[in-house]
This record gives sequence, C-alpha cells and structure tokens, in this order.
Amino acid sequence: MGSRRGRPQQQYPPPPPAAAAEGPPRGGPARGGGRGPFPQQQVPQGGGRGNQGFTGAPLQPPQPRDDAAAGRGRGRAARGTGTRHPGDGRGAARGAGTSSPAPVAAGPLGRLPPDLRQAMEEPSEPQEAIPASSKAIRFPPRPGKGSAGSRCLVKANHFIAQLPDKDLHHYHVSITPEVTSRVVNRAVINELVSLHRATYLGGRLPAYDGRKSLYTAGPLPFASKEFQITLLDDDNGSGSASQRRQRNFKVVIKFAARADLHRLGMFLAGRHAEAPQEALQVLDIVLRELPSARYAPFGRSFFSPDLGRRQPLGDGLESWRGFYQSIRPTQMGLSLNIDMSATAFIEPLPVIDYAAQLLRSDIHSRPLSDAERVKIKKALRGVKVEVTHRGNMRRKYRISGLTTQATRELTFPVDEGGTVKSVVQYFQETYGFAIQHTYLPCLQVGNQQRPNYLPMEVCKIVEGQRYSKRLNQNQIRALLDETCQYPRDRERDITQMVKHNAYQEDPYAKEFGIKISDRLASVDARILPAPRLKYNETGREKDCTPRVGQWNMMNKKMVNGGKVRSWMCVNFARNVPDKLARDFCHQLAQMCQDSGMDFALEPVLPPMSARPDQVERALKARYHEAMNILGPQRRELDLLIGILPDNNGSLYGDLKRVCEIDLGIVSQCCCTKQVFKLNKQIYANIALKINVKVGGRNTVLVDALSRRIPLVTDRPTIIFGADVTHPHPDEDSSPSIAAVVASQDWPEVTRYAGLVSAQAHRQELIEDLYKVRQDPQKGPVSSGMIRELLISFKKSTGEKPQRIIFYRDGVSEGQFYQVLLFELNAIRKACASLEANYQPHVTFIVVQKRHHTRLFAHNHNDKNSMDRSGNILPGTVVDTKICHPTEFDFYLCSHAGIKGTSRPAHYHVLWDENNFTADGLQTLTNNLCYTYARCTRSVSIVPPAYYAHLAAFRARFYMEPESSDSGSMASGPGGRGPQSGSSASRGTRAPGGAAVKPLPALKDNVKNVMFYC
Repeated sequence: MGSRRGRPQQQYPPPPPAAAAEGPPRGGPARGGGRGPFPQQQVPQGGGRGNQGFTGAPLQPPQPRDDAAAGRGRGRAARGTGTRHPGDGRGAARGAGTSSPAPVAAGPLGRLPPDLRQAMEEPSEPQEAIPASSKAIRFPPRPGKGSAGSRCLVKANHFIAQLPDKDLHHYHVSITPEVTSRVVNRAVINELVSLHRATYLGGRLPAYDGRKSLYTAGPLPFASKEFQITLLDDDNGSGSASQRRQRNFKVVIKFAARADLHRLGMFLAGRHAEAPQEALQVLDIVLRELPSARYAPFGRSFFSPDLGRRQPLGDGLESWRGFYQSIRPTQMGLSLNIDMSATAFIEPLPVIDYAAQLLRSDIHSRPLSDAERVKIKKALRGVKVEVTHRGNMRRKYRISGLTTQATRELTFPVDEGGTVKSVVQYFQETYGFAIQHTYLPCLQVGNQQRPNYLPMEVCKIVEGQRYSKRLNQNQIRALLDETCQYPRDRERDITQMVKHNAYQEDPYAKEFGIKISDRLASVDARILPAPRLKYNETGREKDCTPRVGQWNMMNKKMVNGGKVRSWMCVNFARNVPDKLARDFCHQLAQMCQDSGMDFALEPVLPPMSARPDQVERALKARYHEAMNILGPQRRELDLLIGILPDNNGSLYGDLKRVCEIDLGIVSQCCCTKQVFKLNKQIYANIALKINVKVGGRNTVLVDALSRRIPLVTDRPTIIFGADVTHPHPDEDSSPSIAAVVASQDWPEVTRYAGLVSAQAHRQELIEDLYKVRQDPQKGPVSSGMIRELLISFKKSTGEKPQRIIFYRDGVSEGQFYQVLLFELNAIRKACASLEANYQPHVTFIVVQKRHHTRLFAHNHNDKNSMDRSGNILPGTVVDTKICHPTEFDFYLCSHAGIKGTSRPAHYHVLWDENNFTADGLQTLTNNLCYTYARCTRSVSIVPPAYYAHLAAFRARFYMEPESSDSGSMASGPGGRGPQSGSSASRGTRAPGGAAVKPLPALKDNVKNVMFYC
C-alpha cells in the first residue's frame, strides 16, 4: 500500500432532521459486526412499512481507522464546509491545518451553504428533488500517488498544449433574423471577418462557437457595434451570382467579459479548486475553428471522406473516418486529446438507388408495398436532397415525408380559381422532364399545409449527412471492423493525424498563442499484480493466479456450486434436431456436475421443439407440464434451457420476459452455433453463467477469505453498482432504464442482487434510489432500490453494512455535481429510513468507459510489455500526468486485449468518507475485475458496474412494445407461476408531468440471484 498524507473525513448532511433527531450524534467507538434484530417480513420493492428495516439498538458508525487513518484525519479541515471567499471558490477551512481529527458526518443541515442545504431539504419526489448542479461540494483531493505494482512507461494520446499568454475577450453575438443552423451562422461571421477584419476588427481573427459567443485574443476597437452582412444563398446551386437569392443579416457584436487565463494557470498548478470552464471552452473553440471549416463536425469529432477510404456498411450507408479532439486540464498542464473515430453517413446516391439498397430489391420497374413505403419514409425523413432536373441549379430540400399515392395520381392547385395540374404534367411542361417511374411515390418537402412534391427520380441525397438512427447488426459489425485497429496502427494514425492537422500552422492557434506538441505524452504507469482466486477444495487446483488476465476451469471446481435438481429444455431452433438437443443438454448437465454443481443429469421432461413465433404459449404450456410432475413432490423448476436461432434478439427477449416476469424461473439461452460445436470450452462457459443464476459462486478472492482487503473485509461492507441506459435518439418517448446491483455476501463480495427501474426519457439521475409515498392508512412509506438492497444484504449476511462503496457508471463530467448531490442524498435517506442514526461511510466512484484516452506500450518491439494483441498488460494503472490536476482519479486497464486497442476505464472519486489510499482503491478495483462471473478473464470495468449495465439492458425486454413510456420495475411476491406476482410498483414522472406506467413485477426468486448474467 502506498503512503498518503492525512485526509479528513468529508462532511455531508445526515438524512432529514426528523430521522437524525431520533438517535445520538454520530461518533463514539466503532462497533463490531453490527448484528441486530431484523424484520422477518419481506419488504417488496414497491414499498416498505414506515421506517421498518434495521431494528434494535442504533448502529454506531465507525470512526476513522485505528491504524494510519487516525492520523489521516489531521492536517486539514473538512472540504466544502468553510465560508467561501468571494472569487476564489474555496472554503476557508481548506488547508487550515487544524490539529484535531475531523468529525464524522453528524452535524445539522445548517452547517451547509444555503443553496446546498435547501437542495437537501427538498422532498424526495423526483420532479421536485432533482437539484441543479451545486459546486458547494468539493470532490476529494488526490490522496497521494500509488506505488503498488511494477513500474513501467506507457504512451498516451495526449499532446501537450502550451498555455497562451494572450488577453482573451468574450463578445456576445446577435444575428437577425435568427437562424438555428450553425453552418449559416458561421457563414455570416466568416463573411463579416473577411470584410472587416483589417478595419473594424482591428486585425483580430476571432473564434466563433456558431451560436452566441465570439472570442478574440485581445480587445476589439469597440464595446458594441452593428454590422450589415449579405450572403448569397447557395441552396439553388446556381453558378451565376446574379441568379442567387440574397439574404441580409444584422449582426451585433457586444463585449461580454474577459476570460481569466490566470485562474486556469492556478488551477493547473493545483492552487485553485475549480476549473475555469469558460477559459477551457475558449481554447476548445479556437482549436475547433479550422477543423470545422475543413471537415464535417459532429460533437467533438470531425469526419471527412478524405481522411480515409469510405467503407460501405450496407442499406445505403457508408463509414467515414475522422478524429476526436478535446482540450483537457491535466497534471502536466493543458493537453489535447486526439483519437481516431469513424461513423456512419448516408451514401450520396440517387434516391431511387438508395431506396433499392435499403429494401434490397430493385424498384425501378414496380410499385412499392405499404410496408416498403413506410420503411423508406422512416429512413428518409429529415434527409437533405438536391434536385437534378434543372441543370446547374441544384436546389436543396429537406424531406418531411413520402406520399401515399403514386406520382401519376398526384395533383395540386396551380391558381386560386381551383385549376389543378398533375405532377407528371407539371414537370413535363415546366422543365421538359418526362417522369419515368410514375408508379413510385413522391418525396414530400415543406410543411403539411403547403407540401411540395418531388419525384424520387429527380432527387439525389446531399453528401455529408451523418446517419443518426439505429444501425442494424450487420452495419454495426462492419463499422466495428472498420474502426478496429491494433494498438501500433492506431498510434501511428493518431500521430499522422496530428501532423496532418498542422496545429503549428493553424491561423487561429497562432492568433491565440496556442502551441501543440506533435508527440504523444510519455506517462509513468504501474502494473498491478493479478489476485489469487479461490476454488473448491475438492478440485485438483484449489486456487490459481491468472496470467495476463486469463485462466481456465481445468482441474478446478466452483467454490460454491449451485443446485439444479429440476430443469427442462425448449428448442426454438428448427435446424437443431431433437437428438442433437438431447445430446447437447446431457453434455451441458455433465459439465455443470463436473464443475462442482449439484446438477441433475436428466431433465424433468425431454427437450421439446417449439415454434419461434409462439414463445409465450410454448413456455407456459411446458412449465405447467413440468409443475404437474414437480408440484405433488413440493418441488420447483430450477432452470429452463432455451435453444435459439442465431442472432434472434426478439426471441431472446420474449423468453427472458416470460421466464423472469411470468414464470419466476431463471433461464439459460444457447444459440444454434453453440449447440452444433459440442465444444467443452463452450459448455464450461455456459456452466459459469448457470451457476450464478441459481445462487452459486464461481470463484472468490483469496484475500477476501483471509480478510486482507483494506476497508472491505475488516468491517461489513456492501459494494453497489449502478447504471442508466438510455434509448436510442430515434426512440422519441422510450424510457431510460436504471439498474442498481449490490453485493449480498461478505467478506467475499462476489454475489450481487439486482433491481431495475424505468424512468423518464433520457433522465440520468436514478430516481428510484429512495422514495417516500403517502399511504392513506400507514402514512409515509419508505421504499427504493438502495433500501431494499440494504435489507437484502442484512438478511443474506446477518450483518449491517458499515461501509458503502458505490460504483456509478455512465456519468459524464458535466453531470458529476448533480448526480453526486442527488444520489448521495438518496443513499443517506435510505439508510436513515432503516434505523435512526444509521449512516455507514460512503465512497462514491464514477466509472467512465466512453472517453477517448488510449494507452500504448512505450516500445512495441518489447513483447514483455504487451499482451498477445499488442495492448498494454492487464493491471496497468495511471494516476499521473494525464489525470486531473488535484482530484482523486485514475485510469485502469484491467483486461487483456482481444481485438483492437484496449480502452482503459477511468475512475473518478466524487466522495470518500472511507479514506481510501490510491493503492487501496486501485488494487481493490483491479482485483474485483477478476471476479466477473461470466468468464475466466478479467474484465474492463469493475463487475458491479458491469452487472448494472447488463441488468438495465435486460429490463428493456420487460417493456410492452405498445407501452414505450412505461415506468418502474418492482419486485412482486415470492411465488412462482404465471398467475403469481403483483403489478404494483414504484412510479415516477415523465418530463411533462404525466405518471410513468410501472413495469411488470420481477419475482423475488429471480431478482435475488444474478439473473442478468
């Protein structure tokens, strides 16, 4: 463990004052195991009775650890609790050097700044309690740098950016008439700069964000000025300026503020707590100016067909190569993060050819069916096309729809007297163009009140339109194949892209004094050792140490084998004969038994074939047949094995929904290719999944059993994982799905129960962590996912958690404050609802995978520094140079690469009452990555976060197709069978205020095991 300087306990308010007042303030001696009475009744997910939960004497929260932690509370006062100095954004108590240990969180809400205190006192209903981001909270400082593991050097795709010494000025821009297109806005400002740079702008070359802000390296000669700008509209594409429509704009530029680069320098040097976002934004805008003019910008990425060959993706799409670019504050100063990227664009085809590719059918000589017309309409809505029947005048239009009638049937009024003319006749008389494909519909452009009709054959798709809708599986595979690169190749392309962009010649970078290095950053790293894994004593190998992130089950038995005494198989794959299905099931059962499970070799019923379009009927009928045999014996069906056709996601979802919602049984799906291979490795991998689904454990950490994991195994500790998955952008009203999992064993922390909840569309805050509803008879009733999982942990282990470690996935940097404020408050309230003064210490960590930092071996010729794919070795951790200047974060590559370049996970600690050292948290996180249940490999993100993602993804199958705005998943009663369970569950609110419909209930016997694996 690495050394670290003392860090005080962070201050945070306890739950609502009424709850806090029921017991003495926090403090006092630490208790032992925390055992105590516990309610016998099952508290359903939809609610609990009042504050029932942990009963008996109040649990005294632990003090800081007796070892080095005793001194760790000294030296600095709690962050964020002092009076803030105007302008510097810091608490007066930070760095105050008090000599007494910081108190644990026990004080009243009144100690907090008024804005934060008000947010904490809000009721817990989500429509009222989602506060705005508050920077009254300070994230934990870095507790020193880690020292565990063997040292090495890696390269990162960060390029040092020299901080400019210019005096940056911000100006507000108003363009009238107002337009929403950034392209048009940029064209207006570019015209203004080209006309007036040398005169009214004083020679300045401004950077513009495409909206309301313009920045200069020094002041303009005026405080406010109005300009008249004329643009020649290029919509009609005419080569003659006299024929092009003129558009006049009034532009007002007014001084707004000065961007403070001094504060940015102080922040990078670690002498200022908050990153000056405006200064970073200015630098980002400056470096985006030239790429935005050269390439197609989307978000922080830029794409062009000139940056690499176009790759067809099928159905009228193609991939364009590009690069991602972002300026970031780091320990080594400012850095420019550059990464390679690719995305899907619509091929610039004639519309008829595009439609033919989309339908995979020639439509040049036949009319469209209704289904084909609807498919084309959905694909083309919002797409820009240009007309081709007017020579050089290629006017552009945006498609709003498709006519239901064929072109030959369409007419429209030509004058106020009611004269009508057919589209075919109009094109012939006006343009001398004879429409050939009169049986096809027309494209509709314009609005519904004044629609314009364009025959498909006179339209071509405009180049450079990114495809934003959902890709199919074949397109995803083709795009991944295009972007998948070995690390050496990716590093080479990144370096070449930096040289191609020639930042040293960028006129905007020169204007603002920004200098970019053309060499990847060299970064100190460490390789953490793999943990020892424990297996059952009955196996030949009782434990093992993984090599390069991998191991196997040979000569090993699961540490705790689950029981499957009764099971059955339903075969939905028509090309799998009954005999093969029987053989497959028998060998799978034998493998489960050989691996250490108590698994019956023969099923309750022989495998049955069923039609894929009758999933629900077949499963329920077969279930009743099985229960007719098992019921009289007072036995339950433990497992269903489903054999499915390859790549049939709909069938898979239907099976999971029926099993987990209606029947209350866990299931294991196997695809056809697995059945035909009859491979022992496949059987072994499937056995791992089955074991955890029926309550077993595959392996545990040796250090967990021997109580050698700091801040986890010394006192009862529960580890949470949470994630929110959002619908694709083209799914307008589909809800977001939140999932929370929590460990149910201690000290092993290997088995996780999971709960899921649907919430408002694209809502990132998890609304159902804690809730209070008013019951007419019982009064306030507490509920929520945190509360239920804490109760479940107590029932499973007999212990009350004294520590909470919360891994939160899917949060962007801009949401850190908001998510921490809302979700940590929910955790506090959930704990207090179980027992007065019950406040275990919390560590809240955000896990990020969707970033663009890549780590490369320092020497690609040194085979000892890489895995077989050429990636850095698993266990590589970085907490220097490219990390945050002052806060507690690190990059960890915990997995071995398989294909392409490994992406390290980024962990950022937002709250830490447990006082982790850098080595402590990094080692814990890395070791947990070896406990993932579904394979014998270490994984790329910590398993609780991974499991939460899997659970959230699974919950989408529970939603009824016609109920895309449905809501919350609750647990039902513990029974099984299609009639058991209740549909009652927690509700939430959609953005418009309408109640969100609850999801069907998940059965207790399913949700208490790892059904999502």
